[in-house]
Amino acid sequence: MVIKGLHHNAYRCRDSEETRQFYEDFLGLPLADAFPIGETKTGRKTEALHSFYQLGDGSFLAFFEVPDSPFEFIDQHDYDLHIALEVDNDTLLAMFDRGKASGIDTRGVADHGFIHSIYFRDPNGYVIELTAPQGDSNEYATVAKARAHDVLAQWQKDKGLA
Repeated sequence: MVIKGLHHNAYRCRDSEETRQFYEDFLGLPLADAFPIGETKTGRKTEALHSFYQLGDGSFLAFFEVPDSPFEFIDQHDYDLHIALEVDNDTLLAMFDRGKASGIDTRGVADHGFIHSIYFRDPNGYVIELTAPQGDSNEYATVAKARAHDVLAQWQKDKGLA
């Protein structure tokens, strides 16, 4: 079995129109599909809207608005959950200015060495990272992959001992 790629990630949203305004109008991801769901696959009655926003590689960010099902929306910490989307450097800088000018919670530019990143908070509390590769990102990926198992093994050995 080979997993080909990501089709979509799905998240809850408070309001489908507020979510559309952020993802389509602000970020520029086109609304590619939306459909109501009246019954789950297990036969439970529900009232939900499932909406999809298309990324440049053909994958999607998707959202469920489910007014009759409680969900605790909390402002996510970057380490808890964030959605990172790749852009070029010019787009990164333009979106930073656009976020500030739009009054959207905007942070950055963070220099992570191999990428530069900016961060927004969407209307649902999720952290959205726009990231632009720097230098030879293929070289970084090769080096990172070669050492990843060793780094993880050392982490497992050392964690909680400090």
